[in-house]
Amino acid sequence: MQEMQINRTAVIGAGSWGTALARLLAEKGEAVTLWGHRPEHMAELAQRRENARYLPGFALPDSLVLETDIRAAVSEAQCVLMVVPSHGYRRVFATLLPHLRPGTLLVSAVKGIEVGTRMTMTAIMAEEAGDRKGEFRYGVLSGPSFAREVAQHQPTAVTIAFADQEAARAVQYLFATDYFRAYTGDDVIGLEISGAMKNVIAIAAGICDGLGYGLNSRAALITRGLAEITRMGVAMGADTRTFSGLGGLGDLVLTCTGSLSRNRTVGLKLGQGKTLAQALDEMTMVAEGVKTTKSCYNLARQLGVEMPILEQTYQVLYQDKDTREAVRELLSRNLKKELA
Repeated sequence: MQEMQINRTAVIGAGSWGTALARLLAEKGEAVTLWGHRPEHMAELAQRRENARYLPGFALPDSLVLETDIRAAVSEAQCVLMVVPSHGYRRVFATLLPHLRPGTLLVSAVKGIEVGTRMTMTAIMAEEAGDRKGEFRYGVLSGPSFAREVAQHQPTAVTIAFADQEAARAVQYLFATDYFRAYTGDDVIGLEISGAMKNVIAIAAGICDGLGYGLNSRAALITRGLAEITRMGVAMGADTRTFSGLGGLGDLVLTCTGSLSRNRTVGLKLGQGKTLAQALDEMTMVAEGVKTTKSCYNLARQLGVEMPILEQTYQVLYQDKDTREAVRELLSRNLKKELA
């Protein structure tokens, strides 16, 4: 395929992150369309020029096109950025696939693993593309990046990974601004595993915070969580260096410590004694880590990878295990060498 000039971008998903990225591109002067699946929500965005539900307080540039017709959103786009929850990812992508131009760059900005298939988002796109798989290039945008802080123009750095470095550079320059720095990489699977699993560890970190444990506990959990993420990633063929980078350690620290973290918030509520149903009822946005815990738990068993924090988090979420008992079991496991 010839080198691509990205003249138009479609952002699929009008939640907080999709809105923040679409807004970034529009402010930069790029031609960008933001697609959302609920007509009433998109009508409200068009009327108010603000995403009051998911990213309140930030005006949408007049140049940002809002769309509910998925064909109109993607048919002229050279780059399609997928920012829909993992549980709806396959359905939305299958809907837009017939309208994609050959050569389109497909970028996932979703941090999850599909329940049931245990597939990453780029793997879902490649599978759905079928005979057309070779027509597209598949990449990931990931890193420590809360949507609200990006909308505030807070200095932020992310990684954009493609197997094809020409594609990675094209998307890197598309998103780069004086406050949003994009690095390139080629470890797509490493970024996807990191992005998914850090949400699980963030739930565990929130549980510890909700139980009243201190900074020692949090630091230990983040460090051992990174070890688990690395083990899973290596088993999937990832580059170990990825896990010390922005999409690995950087995103893990942010999600385990930041007050804007949805997944940490879920864990915090569980540690304070609320049920999972109660915790989720109080959330307005999707906490990807809840479903990802199940898919990663099954993936770890499939791979034969030891992941005790993941296992205990799964038991708390899906087997109603007492949170204090989960922590006790983590600490009372057989003693071993740290870097074995």
